Amino acid sequence: MITIQDLKFHYPSGKFRLGISAFKVAAGEKVAVIGPSGSGKTTLLNLLAGIFVPVRGSVMVDDVAVNEMSDRDRRDFRITNIGFVFQDFELLDYLNVLDNMLHPYRITAALHLGGDVKAKAQALAGEMGIGDMLKRRVKDLSQGEKQRTAICRALLPRPKLILADEATGNLDPENKTMILDLLFRAVADYGTTLLAVTHDHELLARFDRVVDFRDFKGGLN
Repeated sequence: MITIQDLKFHYPSGKFRLGISAFKVAAGEKVAVIGPSGSGKTTLLNLLAGIFVPVRGSVMVDDVAVNEMSDRDRRDFRITNIGFVFQDFELLDYLNVLDNMLHPYRITAALHLGGDVKAKAQALAGEMGIGDMLKRRVKDLSQGEKQRTAICRALLPRPKLILADEATGNLDPENKTMILDLLFRAVADYGTTLLAVTHDHELLARFDRVVDFRDFKGGLN
């Protein structure tokens, strides 16, 4: 599902450099990524999603060279194939919960918004414990409720790859377990691959594999 080769990336300004000689994740795998703050974990997710483009090297997702696509094609590929749970949610405060979940369907022709999608959104929200909040504005939600909304939005199109950046970071222990169960169920039911950045080491035993970002230090310069 994921293949990275000879990747080099740096921002236009600043001293940050990321280098990964080789990294692979098999289809259907549940992989946790750990490492110190500032090491490049979130940057890696952004490169896989095509939000960033490497200076050198290749980023393959589902046999597609994401780094070789145009801006528009990368956006459409991301919306249709990748469910991204951002650390800061990336929700629209002026929309309610349901409209935030449906927003990706309204900004691209790559997804079709029909009655079945709205029904699935309502069912998914119910599973997440926010089924009674669909008409509530995001600005009126707690941090945990915003997190659940963001996860619902990511799961709704049944993506082939889920990228989760601290997806359980704002949740209490009981809800962390529930959210992780739902993400893992998506992996099982939809044949989805999960790559999750986390600082919560109590959750690591549930993943198929744990990648320590410090292992890439030989590729950093």
